[in-house]
Amino acid sequence: MAHVLVTGGAGYIGSHACKALKAAGYTPVTFDNLSTGWQDAVKFGPFEKGDLSDRTRLDEVFAKWQPVAVVHFAALSQVGEAMAKPGMYWRNNVEGSLTLIEAAVAAGCLDFVFSSTCATYGEHDNVVLDENTPQEPLNAYGASKRAVENILRDFEAAYGLRHVIFRYFNVAGADPEGEVGEHHRPETHLIPVMLEAIDGKRPALTIHGTDYETPDGTCIRDYVHVCDLVDAHVLGLKWLQDGNGSQVFNLGTGSGFSVKEVITSAGTVTNQEVPCSEGPRRAGDATKLVSGSSRASEELGWSPARSTMAQMIADAWRWHKNGHYDA
Repeated sequence: MAHVLVTGGAGYIGSHACKALKAAGYTPVTFDNLSTGWQDAVKFGPFEKGDLSDRTRLDEVFAKWQPVAVVHFAALSQVGEAMAKPGMYWRNNVEGSLTLIEAAVAAGCLDFVFSSTCATYGEHDNVVLDENTPQEPLNAYGASKRAVENILRDFEAAYGLRHVIFRYFNVAGADPEGEVGEHHRPETHLIPVMLEAIDGKRPALTIHGTDYETPDGTCIRDYVHVCDLVDAHVLGLKWLQDGNGSQVFNLGTGSGFSVKEVITSAGTVTNQEVPCSEGPRRAGDATKLVSGSSRASEELGWSPARSTMAQMIADAWRWHKNGHYDA
């Protein structure tokens, strides 16, 4: 089976992607420094420990496995941290990605799937975001991802590096079969934090801002199930393998949920009350981010079949109760 190098393959989204790639007939080779990922999450192919800043290590891995493509997830991704430590985000996300891209080109691996983000758009009030929306990121996380997108375009012009860029919205849920799931240290994502509060593993969920220009005053986000998301990455890889040109795709459902709506849904799914407290806004948070593009559906044949809020919370709750990784 053809090998695919998956950076960040020991992380939340990357581990689900490795499972989907294996099911699609590829052998995923995880490249991860385990700073935020988990060795126990590497279940579907070989593991190579390494850092994207280490060009020698990357060259060794490319020579050993001769991957036909790269699927690049590895990145720092916390908005609050990006606001406080922008240099760390530019250094890790941009310099690391540049080193990876140069290594891929040197190895003749010219199909590249990149995990970008809707955070590249910034805030556009009352605008449903599509791939042509101006990119005006509010923080170093979004800005660093936009920079990598630009690097990919320059390397296509210079070396023929074909790429698919996925700009996606909030990711939630877990593998329905319970083999992998979401586990961060510390946990900052809304749904797992909420489940920890329900389960008594933290005192309460803090709602960061209740004075936004939304119907209930809390931020609105478009959520996509992690399994739907990684299915799109497999489709994007096949798109390139079939000889199609570079493309950008938004991945979302077109439906937004406020923080309070997510809390209400979690109470219904778990049949338990969600302990909550209200706090101030976080710097760098946009009011509303919702995808309006149908390009992924029309060109890739992608459908977010599991991306209902009830399903995402139910799968996440099952993983929360039964799944775990050992450090």
